[in-house]
Amino acid sequence: MALILMYITNNPVTAKIAQEAGVDRIWIDMEYIGKNERQGGMDTVQNYHTISDIEKLRPIVTTAELMVRVNPLHEANAEYCSSEEEINDAINAGADVVMFPMFKSAEDVKKFVDYVHGRAKAQLLVETAEAVENIDEILEVPGIDEIHIGLNDLHLAYHKTFMFELLCDDTVSNLCKKISDKGIKYGFGGIARVGLGMLPAEYIITEHYHLGSTAAILSRGFCDANIVSNPIEIESIFIEGVANIRKKEIEVAAYSEEQYLKNIEIVREKVAEIVEKKKAR
Repeated sequence: MALILMYITNNPVTAKIAQEAGVDRIWIDMEYIGKNERQGGMDTVQNYHTISDIEKLRPIVTTAELMVRVNPLHEANAEYCSSEEEINDAINAGADVVMFPMFKSAEDVKKFVDYVHGRAKAQLLVETAEAVENIDEILEVPGIDEIHIGLNDLHLAYHKTFMFELLCDDTVSNLCKKISDKGIKYGFGGIARVGLGMLPAEYIITEHYHLGSTAAILSRGFCDANIVSNPIEIESIFIEGVANIRKKEIEVAAYSEEQYLKNIEIVREKVAEIVEKKKAR
């Protein structure tokens, strides 16, 4: 089964291009609470999307799904509404999938699932050490539709140098096994275009298939629409990039276990080289 490809944008033109090129989910990213403190100084994007962005894209996103990442669980204060109100607003504005970040416990997840209340797909973003530690209890919560393993914040939580170290130390594979045993769909991390990325996308795609993953984020290494502003160029990137991912998927879906194991060996070698270079800077 082909990976569900997800792309973050609040730009109607880019969203339409991505959808028509075969991207499965257009992602509105409203998470900002605590993000600067966690990722300040890092080369990461903070999007500050809003409910109005959901409303703006809803008429455009017709064949793909519209996914919204809300903020971590929070109460209302002078600066923002409560989690319950935020989730209600996102669903009422047209979210097909609601992604829940930075949770730590089964109790957090129960509140989130209750707030969604079956009106959209409830997706968990596993990206804290506590969520990993409590994953067995979390997986017992009814109403979880999907889980994505967020390598960026999770590698920070474990004080790793490079996010794909979590592929090499069995953190991701152990989580995938537990989630799979519960019959819940899962994905992890992001990918660039085939042939690109610090760890080239083809090796990551192969590991997605090896671990039974069903979803991946198209990262800035795939298309950074903040830099590439020409719609014709963006369209070319998406059409060719998605097609190349799909071709690679067909190839690796037929791999033997021996070929998958060889791939993870290569991944470990390349990740070790990347970590060494990063530490030397």
